Amino acid sequence: MSNSEWRVGVLFSRSGVTTVTETEHFLGTALAVEELNAAGGVLGRPIQPIVYDPGGDSGSYRKLARRLLAEDDVNIIFGCSTSASRKAVLPIVERHNGLLFYPSMYEGFEYSENVVYTGATLNQNTFALAEFLLRNYGQRIYFVGVDYIYPRESNRVMRDIVESKGGQVVGERYIPLHADSDVLQQVLSDITRLKPDAIFSTVVGRPAQEFYRMYADAGFDRRHMPIASLTMAETEIREIGANLCTGHILSATYFQTVEGEANSRFVEAYKSRFGSDVTTSVWSQPAYTQVHLFARALERAGSLETHRISEEVLMEDFMAPEGRVSFDSDTRHLWLHPRIGIAREDGLFDIAWQAPGPIRPDPYLTASRFEDAWLEV
Repeated sequence: MSNSEWRVGVLFSRSGVTTVTETEHFLGTALAVEELNAAGGVLGRPIQPIVYDPGGDSGSYRKLARRLLAEDDVNIIFGCSTSASRKAVLPIVERHNGLLFYPSMYEGFEYSENVVYTGATLNQNTFALAEFLLRNYGQRIYFVGVDYIYPRESNRVMRDIVESKGGQVVGERYIPLHADSDVLQQVLSDITRLKPDAIFSTVVGRPAQEFYRMYADAGFDRRHMPIASLTMAETEIREIGANLCTGHILSATYFQTVEGEANSRFVEAYKSRFGSDVTTSVWSQPAYTQVHLFARALERAGSLETHRISEEVLMEDFMAPEGRVSFDSDTRHLWLHPRIGIAREDGLFDIAWQAPGPIRPDPYLTASRFEDAWLEV
């Protein structure tokens, strides 16, 4: 490794089924690296990213992670988006004693000394969403998700919450990651037949975008029967068409419309770098934040030795665009700020509810109680 630079890996898909959201991960990462280098780097040395595009393929994630760690002289990787890609990479990272910074919301129930988890756990997004839907839209919820671990685990937990609060899951369907319009039409037929009060969608990628378009074309009343999601954020809504998404709901820890000086700076810098018409989101912001968390840890550690960075980063307390974040060292996850937004005509979100402060991560749901009615709206 050159003594004149800090080499790190970047492993996000800018092609394939999750192009839009993973490109946001990539841009948030790139912006943070550029900011740090423009300010002189870390301890006078620039951060040098080694960048690969796995194309949304789990096998490619695995192969490229191995290349970064075994051939490219890299210990630290910023990467992965879906749980499938994280699970593919995890054995490689552990075998080579690397450190993966993972920025996506996910299903929890995982712990690794070789991962730093900076996205939301289910108690930081799903609990509030269930309460919000039942209070504001009705008791009958329909589930649709892609058939892999994140949607199935998210739906399992959401079902437990809904049923513990007297609600009913009227239908649950899983579709392929590359589902076509015929499959999505079957979902819409289910919705027409069952007439739920709201839809909880864990569909991701291109099928999710097509689902929202077809939902609008079918004429469903989005104000009274919305699709609620943990993932469908500003940039994908822009891709779909903001006019087709008004009234839909997102439960997330960050929105571009979050008030505060740190977020104003982030949004301004992001637009200045990537174009005035782009939007920030819960995909770009955690990726941006985790690079700054890493840099602060590196400054204290003075080396890229995995164990040192891992120890130092867990001590961090940082004013992120979403608000102040800090680590729960027992779980290696961040305290984050749950919020619920309703999509509006300009493609951004009105924040309908937010927690009074950061919420402790509970990735194993050992402390959270499904029957707790902690949401005040």
